[in-house]
Amino acid sequence: QVQLVESGGGLVQAGGSLRLSCAASGRTFSSVAMGWFRQVPGKERELVAAITYGGSTTVYADSVKGRFSISRDNDKNTGYLQMNSLKPEDTAVYYCVASSSMVGVKTRPQYWGQGTQVTVSS
Repeated sequence: QVQLVESGGGLVQAGGSLRLSCAASGRTFSSVAMGWFRQVPGKERELVAAITYGGSTTVYADSVKGRFSISRDNDKNTGYLQMNSLKPEDTAVYYCVASSSMVGVKTRPQYWGQGTQVTVSS
């Protein structure tokens, strides 16, 4: 089992930045791939970014490429999502996820955090 707790969400103006953190506990963090999903009410959850165990490979949704950056610090059992040049359409609840494989993270994550709200005002 992996427990995930997000932090860092909030209200920011368009063009601003936020950094989300995901603190993991339980199973060894370095043994799982992790990622971030987001969801807007009435819409399906969308994969934003994902990163492999050691951090060597990352993937991003087209909508955030060049603006968001995913990273992890396995020594601190923490993952991050740096969000720059935020747009109102980035407004959503952001969820940290983890799974035994990168494919699992992208398709059916095993573990989910409780979510953190990000609101971008225009």
